[in-house]
Amino acid sequence: MSTAYKRIEFDQLTVGESLPERQFTPDNKQLFLYNAVLWNAHRIHFDYPYATEVEEYPGLVVAGPLLGDWMHQCVEEWLGSSGRLTSIEYSNRSASYIGETLSSGAIITQINQDTREVTLDVFIKNERDEVIAPGVATTELT
Repeated sequence: MSTAYKRIEFDQLTVGESLPERQFTPDNKQLFLYNAVLWNAHRIHFDYPYATEVEEYPGLVVAGPLLGDWMHQCVEEWLGSSGRLTSIEYSNRSASYIGETLSSGAIITQINQDTREVTLDVFIKNERDEVIAPGVATTELT
């Protein structure tokens, strides 16, 4: 059974437990369409010569908000119908580029028995296992 559809047993959660990680290898088309939806016309996301020659990046830069969406999806898939995501915040610390494989994941850092809140450290890691976008998410389980 997929984790997204499995009911989370609140009393069996433990601090330090990891959520299933997901991998992403964004391509030019996905990056272009994502930025089009955001009305983000910054050329580092779609104009390879501009990104590499003018801005001197090694390739097209993956949009920061896309990383946040992947962290959000990681938590939502884990929760399934067992609760809701009540807050998420993150920071982009390092750029990522088309062709890299990135991973989203999270680790349980706090469990509040009274409110049934679970706090998670969420992240995006690059291929070198470096956290390039750390964050914190709070969930409320039903």
